[in-house]
Amino acid sequence: MKNIFLAGALLVCQFSWAQYTDINIVKEVKVKNKGVVVSAHPLASEAGAKILKMGGNAYDAVIATQYALAVVYPQAGNIGGGGFLVGVKNTGEKFTIDYRETAPAKASRDMYLDKKGKANTDWSQNGRLAVGIPGSVAGFFATLKYGKLPMEKLIQPAIDLAEKGFAITEQEANLLNVHQEIFQKHNASTSMAFVKNTSWKAGDILVQKELASTLKLIQQSGAKGFYEGKTADLLVSEMKKGNGIITLDDLKKYKVAERKALEFDYKDNHIVSMPLPSSGGLLLAQMLKMSGYENLEKYQQNSAQAVQIMIEAERRAFADRAEYMGDPDFIEDKTTYLISDEYLRNRWKSFNFDNATPSSEVGKITPQPKESTETTHISVIDKDGNAAAVTTTLNGLYGSKVVVSGAGFFLNNEMDDFSIKPGVPNMFGAVGGEANSIQPHKRMLSSMTPTILLKNGKPYMVVGTPGGTTIPTSVYQSIVNVVDFKQNANTSVNAPKFHHQWLPETVMAEGNFPATTISELTGKGYVFEKVRQLGRTEMILIDDNGNIHAVADGRGDDSVAVE
Repeated sequence: MKNIFLAGALLVCQFSWAQYTDINIVKEVKVKNKGVVVSAHPLASEAGAKILKMGGNAYDAVIATQYALAVVYPQAGNIGGGGFLVGVKNTGEKFTIDYRETAPAKASRDMYLDKKGKANTDWSQNGRLAVGIPGSVAGFFATLKYGKLPMEKLIQPAIDLAEKGFAITEQEANLLNVHQEIFQKHNASTSMAFVKNTSWKAGDILVQKELASTLKLIQQSGAKGFYEGKTADLLVSEMKKGNGIITLDDLKKYKVAERKALEFDYKDNHIVSMPLPSSGGLLLAQMLKMSGYENLEKYQQNSAQAVQIMIEAERRAFADRAEYMGDPDFIEDKTTYLISDEYLRNRWKSFNFDNATPSSEVGKITPQPKESTETTHISVIDKDGNAAAVTTTLNGLYGSKVVVSGAGFFLNNEMDDFSIKPGVPNMFGAVGGEANSIQPHKRMLSSMTPTILLKNGKPYMVVGTPGGTTIPTSVYQSIVNVVDFKQNANTSVNAPKFHHQWLPETVMAEGNFPATTISELTGKGYVFEKVRQLGRTEMILIDDNGNIHAVADGRGDDSVAVE
């Protein structure tokens, strides 16, 4: 028997639902002629697989998985945030859906500057002023036209999880306990169990009645059940409790953007990724093309030579991110030029194996905004060969830390992904210039990199990860591990990773990264910093015999489910 915590009114009682308390984490599967779902939480993966078993396709499954993550993975899964979807249908059709958050109409370039003109990052990272207009629910409905089943069925697994409850894992319990103080600071009037309980432990059952009611409104009224009516009123009421600026008109006018996928070739692979306002696809193209000039396959994975090449490709790409990248509806989109062979070969001329290239030599030094590492990724392929790669986020852990009272969901803090003052780093150290400055209705720049690789016109790899600015570099390394270093999916996903983003000069490396490589590169002028982990990659890889290898990252509670 487990303790049950009821979000909306705190309740402890003795009860158990075996369906949601016996959590089975599956890290790797190999199947054929079946659909698979890989996500950050086993119950969310199972929700997607359940939809596949009901006759849904990959796009149905990815909707169901995202709704379920909003319930079971509240630190990043969401209906109060936004994301990107990259899809490749079995007909060869490619599409992307941009449901990134947008700045409210009352947003302004200097809204996070104090009276002395100094950037106040607490305003952009915590509380109601940090919230961008949520895009997730609109994105789910935009995805629906590519699916087969009605939304009423796709949202039902999430409603069941919220209403009946589920057992939280040890990682989830620890995160909730660590964040209690800041939850209480920003949610003084709520009775949510997220906020009121201070002693979570693995196996506790979390019931979320308010969130279940919100999901039912969406089930009954469609997107209007979120962007208008009761839920919209509750969200705007929440804004008025502090200094939030989102209005009912902002919510009603939110629109997704369907954009042309960013496509390019790398060796025998055709890569389909997300265009601006995601910097991820553009960075990925730049990094793969530049390192391709050095024939990475000649070296061993994570050898000093291979890592140096890749660090320098990352350095040059991120310098361009700071200067050129933003919402394409507000800036001149220079993607074609930035990934051209002419531009990149010239960019690469300063590379040499003798020493590190100073960052000041490859870009105009302007500080970059940081970007939260607490994103979440889903990779799906169905038995018919339709593929979806989806990355969504609240930005920071639990977003702005604000729960919409009466509606039961966390709101994002995506406004911090703008350059809150050109030259000032955001929460993840990324620097931004004028291209990513705040303007009303503008989408903030992102690093999310949902990506699908094709071979002979068919999906061959579906990959993505959370990790803020480390996302593009982790996806980059995952692809190189498979394509150049001939690793299998499991080895590629769980291999130790590194990250460099131009500024700061430091190279981050996971704790188990090869010491000999670090030592050799330190002698060439590189500075390394050890970190606990970089990303949580979800990969599906299809071999030449049609076998599907699906791998969930070993760094978390991530899990694979099969239809």
